[in-house]
Amino acid sequence: MQMLTLTRRAAILGAAASLGGCSALSSINAAATPLDTYDLAPAAGSGAGRGSGRTLLVAVPNAPASINSDRIMVKPGAAAVTYLPDARWSDELPSLVQSLLIRSIAGTGRMGYVGPNEGGPVPDLALLSRIDAFHVEITGGAVIAKVDLSLTLLRDRDQSVIRTATFRNEAAAVDDTPISIVRAFQTIMDALLPEIANWAAAG
Repeated sequence: MQMLTLTRRAAILGAAASLGGCSALSSINAAATPLDTYDLAPAAGSGAGRGSGRTLLVAVPNAPASINSDRIMVKPGAAAVTYLPDARWSDELPSLVQSLLIRSIAGTGRMGYVGPNEGGPVPDLALLSRIDAFHVEITGGAVIAKVDLSLTLLRDRDQSVIRTATFRNEAAAVDDTPISIVRAFQTIMDALLPEIANWAAAG
């Protein structure tokens, strides 16, 4: 009888442990579920204007912790922050924006070299940036994507500031689906990136 009791107790404990394991496994599987991944395309500025053989280093932008990730940030209210549940950017946002800046400025063909701060030739100029906004706001029934970038162009040899500028824009998404929201961000970048590219290439 005692053996039966011990065996039964062991079976119950084993079942409980098994259920706990299943619960943990479910959590791991949920966390490992791949999210839909979205990218943004560069938009080159004008090739017209004075060209040069100067080199430009584009640093990874600074960003607040809330948007310094690969998640697409949503602000349903003034103080609330959340993220699209089933979508992410193709890279962490600062790295994605750095890549867009590099490809858009290089696309003007007006500089000798445009690249990141890892490797490459000694730069003549350096572009520093800060992402102040890159999120979606829900206002009434409207879904509005907003981007706000602050840029500083430096002369690399003495770190003197050549110029600074702020570039911001917004666009309404057709609905609250990830693809519509990403299209709204692309609309914004299609407007801002050529302006930024021309501004930087003229430095």
